[in-house]
Amino acid sequence: MFRTFLVGMVLGLAATGAGLYYFPAVNQIRERSLIVVHPNQGNTESFHINVPTDRILIGAPGRENPLPAGLEWPDDLQFAGLRSELFKIRNGKDAVVGVASRLAASNADTGDIIEWVLHLPARGSVYMTLQTEPSERGQRLGRLLSGTREFAKMRGTVSESWVADTSAAEDSGAGRIELLTAFVSTEFEDEAVVE
Repeated sequence: MFRTFLVGMVLGLAATGAGLYYFPAVNQIRERSLIVVHPNQGNTESFHINVPTDRILIGAPGRENPLPAGLEWPDDLQFAGLRSELFKIRNGKDAVVGVASRLAASNADTGDIIEWVLHLPARGSVYMTLQTEPSERGQRLGRLLSGTREFAKMRGTVSESWVADTSAAEDSGAGRIELLTAFVSTEFEDEAVVE
């Protein structure tokens, strides 16, 4: 009887392993990174967010229609100038490749800030700050402050642009946020060139 039990266990484990191999329970597909490499100048990568489709959360004091519905944003005075948003982020092929959070705050004591955090699964996260005032071309410019995994040894810049959807109603707020990153590795900066 014990021998039958052991044979049953071994056959059961083998059948389970074969079943999971041929019919995986989780089929995670990593989208290929669409990076443009520039000789001796690092690389650029563009992302975009379709608004309002890709918006997951928006929180701000006194907002009449929070997202998700029923979200109760703190009414405390310390959150008065704060706006927090969470988005799905897409690559150039319009495929969702991660999530991004955007935090905008205005404070008389510390000044205004705009911060982005991009999280790209299997690649890492990027923390960036941007200028609050847009340039003449309507872009907000900023820089990479910190990164993890593949972005840990990078430095560089980012630009944020708003492109309104001309086919939608003017007051709908529909459009697209475009982020363009330009990163350079710092891994070999301190090494002397030996000839």
